[in-house]
Amino acid sequence: MLNRHAREFFTKLFTPLAKWLLKRGVTPDTVTVVGTFGSVLGALILYPMGYLFWGTVVITAFIFSDVVDGIMARLPERKTTNDGRWGNFLDSTMDRLGDGAIFTGVAIWFFTGGHNLAIGIAALTCLISGSLVSYARAKAEALGFDANVGIAERAERLVATLVFTGLTGLGLNEWVLFGVFVLLALASVVTVLQRVWKVRTQALV
Repeated sequence: MLNRHAREFFTKLFTPLAKWLLKRGVTPDTVTVVGTFGSVLGALILYPMGYLFWGTVVITAFIFSDVVDGIMARLPERKTTNDGRWGNFLDSTMDRLGDGAIFTGVAIWFFTGGHNLAIGIAALTCLISGSLVSYARAKAEALGFDANVGIAERAERLVATLVFTGLTGLGLNEWVLFGVFVLLALASVVTVLQRVWKVRTQALV
């Protein structure tokens, strides 16, 4: 839902930046890699130190590169000799790395200085269940099936995680974050089941 409704707004917002970068010889792949490692460093350095709000600010700033590189790849100004599959593969791989770093950073903090074992476990549960969501779709598409369904797409999971982690850093009761993680994990499990069912239905045709 977030992907569908936000895409047009952010495309208009970041298209001038995308064109500016292309004119200076910056490639979409470069933006993808820089953005990913920026968010990874923010998650694995600031979150484990307890800077949940500022870590979220840094991660969010770099995550917008995921929008910019996509716009750059679609612009007619881009000169390329490939069919886009490499960029798609790189982008998806970097997304998994960034998502993993975010939940890992949160878990490290609550296992250590945050002193909340339940939230640490919940964060790791979200990491595992979210990975299953992505894997189910990727494997289905590799086998020729369509598994683009589910109530917990990456955008929804990411927004909820960053918003409530940042608010926790500003003083929101940390058990609210725990509740959000539990709901995200459950939604991810439901999404995996939805994708399994859809693939199973197509396989029986």
